[in-house]
Amino acid sequence: MFRISSTITPPFREALFLILVIITLMAVCIIQLEAVPHMPILFSILLLILYGFIKKVPFNLLEEGLIEGAKTGLGAVFIFFFIGILISSWMIGGTIPTLIYLGFQFISPHFFFAIVFLITCIIGLAIGSSLTTVATVGVAFVGIASAMDISLVITAGAVVSGAFFGDKMSPLSDTTNLASAIVRVDLFEHIRNMGWTTIPAFVIAIVGYALLSPSKEIQQLEQINVLKDGLLQTGMIHWYSLLPLVFLIVLSAKKVPAMLALALTSVSAIAVAYFHQFFPASVVLQILFSGYTSETGIDVIDSLLSRGGMTSMMFTISLVLLALSMGGLLFTLGIVQSLLQKVESLLTSVGKVISAVAFTAIGVNVLIGEQYLSILLTGETFQAHFQKVGLANKNLARVMEDAGTVVNPLVPWSVCGIFITDVLSISTIDYLPFAFFCLLCPVLTILFGVTGKTLTYNK
Repeated sequence: MFRISSTITPPFREALFLILVIITLMAVCIIQLEAVPHMPILFSILLLILYGFIKKVPFNLLEEGLIEGAKTGLGAVFIFFFIGILISSWMIGGTIPTLIYLGFQFISPHFFFAIVFLITCIIGLAIGSSLTTVATVGVAFVGIASAMDISLVITAGAVVSGAFFGDKMSPLSDTTNLASAIVRVDLFEHIRNMGWTTIPAFVIAIVGYALLSPSKEIQQLEQINVLKDGLLQTGMIHWYSLLPLVFLIVLSAKKVPAMLALALTSVSAIAVAYFHQFFPASVVLQILFSGYTSETGIDVIDSLLSRGGMTSMMFTISLVLLALSMGGLLFTLGIVQSLLQKVESLLTSVGKVISAVAFTAIGVNVLIGEQYLSILLTGETFQAHFQKVGLANKNLARVMEDAGTVVNPLVPWSVCGIFITDVLSISTIDYLPFAFFCLLCPVLTILFGVTGKTLTYNK
């Protein structure tokens, strides 16, 4: 939570104007110019510094605001480093390839959409990346559906739902780690708490996909068999490769801090790797830093397995530091405080606070199209209000993901929406009605907020 005192108190209209300018700048750069979000955030920081000069705020105070804002994300930065290491170690240990292989084992001629959803959930959990899941196995499933003359839009909806289930619930996911780090909640406690909304959404979604699945038998499963054979060719598919996953679950159950759990699990995965392949120490260190590179010759398999490493986290880390620095400036210049004072009288109950968080996260996704910013800006803004109504921060982290992470692929001009449309060749508007999991999560989080169910209060 930002503990930054404002140096000035700008009028509400002035604060609102600045926020609208920043939102417009980000929207134009991200949507129209297809720029990465880092650049408009950097431009916004310069704009806020210029505003500070106009208001005669000393530069050293502006600089302090930038630094204090960035400092709140240092815990997340270290977590991200260990996430990158864990992914690459789970690759060489065979944990992720084995999980993916097991997922393909479940493919069946019956309940096709439900199975697509379930397998993408498993793979999304295994690799922690929704877009990677969509761009690899998602493409394969859409290809199978096309060959079998099965609805492509429902298949795409099931793929997106499963991929973002994994993005939301995987300890390897950058958005999951970001949400827990921003509000200072233990990673595994955050994941457990999300179960209150995630499990009902999962159950309803899989029942819906089962009911929509075609009754005819599907005969051609060659694409799945090609992927399974490709995974077997890696030589990393073994039962013992799942031991690091079991170890991580045990450490989570014992409530070991996330950073230590990730480090210990990475060590166990490296040890497991030597059961099926010898890696010189220099190669292991290089893989942990730069990531694992798969060379099976099968494009889909290589795209799926070539990932991880500390360097893979640099995009997210730089975005976190920039966004939090901008947040620090917004608080230093009193802009956030000025806006919140206008709605302070309305946020008097738990239900209203949670609804405000959810609609803010959805609004950032719709206006800016960036899921990281929907998490960052919402988390920065509403922590004080959760404390005021006595809610534990893990509730805020859950709402940020329910209405932030999984909503992004539903916005046609968002980063995820554009990417998914591009790789699946199915428009966002077409698959949106069938992305059941993504649609259900924000509804359930608001419903539980209004009714007061599944919430945790500060003691």
